[in-house]
Amino acid sequence: MDGKNRSNIKIGGHVMVVQKHHQRSGELTEGLVSKILTNSKNHPHGIKVMLVDGIVGRVQEVIED
Repeated sequence: MDGKNRSNIKIGGHVMVVQKHHQRSGELTEGLVSKILTNSKNHPHGIKVMLVDGIVGRVQEVIED
């Protein structure tokens, strides 16, 4: 599922994010959402979230469980 729409992302949801310093390489980090940091309904580069382990990044993919 797409990470550009806030409605697709839930607290505790399983996601793949790209961290700021990995944007060029596109390296993704997997984790669970602890906070949604973007207030707008959608964002062209992905909704910014904080994962449970403190990593902040933009959601590229929402993993269905």
